[in-house]
Amino acid sequence: MSDRREAPDATSVTLLMRLRANEPDAWHRVVRLYAPLLYSWCGRAGLQGADADDVLQEVFRSASAHFADFRRDRPGDSFRGWLRAIAANAIRLHFRKSGRQVKPSGGTDALMQLHEVADPLSETEEDGEAECDELRRRALELVRGEFEERTWQMFWQTVVEDRPAADVAAELSVSAAAVRMARSRVLRRLRDEFDELIS
Repeated sequence: MSDRREAPDATSVTLLMRLRANEPDAWHRVVRLYAPLLYSWCGRAGLQGADADDVLQEVFRSASAHFADFRRDRPGDSFRGWLRAIAANAIRLHFRKSGRQVKPSGGTDALMQLHEVADPLSETEEDGEAECDELRRRALELVRGEFEERTWQMFWQTVVEDRPAADVAAELSVSAAAVRMARSRVLRRLRDEFDELIS
């Protein structure tokens, strides 16, 4: 018997569209997807514990309140980049409110020292790729429970482990077509829900 969670049309609306409709469950999934990354950004800025929690709460509150402003009009626009900008502002605001802001001392020497300090939220190409890989991994975790274990194994072994569908089919006593269909179903689910949010 097929797991009803695997119904092909059950999630034809992307997570991005659900966010635009301000569905609470959609925001819950975004928090589960992005919270570890936001904690990482907070940690790089020197925030931990309750301070990081406060910043996270502010980032998601602001993202929810201003989601209509999110656009992907230009090449390179991404949800992650938009959220990074909100996080940078929330972190600066947190430091300003707590009085922990670095006081400038002025002069050319101070300006040169300031330019030498790396922005903790700046992103290299390698950072961006690593962050996207981590988001993809969490997206996999979020959808795994929606599929029967056998379906998941067919997907995992052919996509992640890069094994031929025929080998996986022989091992699991199914047809190669069934393996390809399972792989396609999981990939479609991942693209439908997360593609626009993890690039």
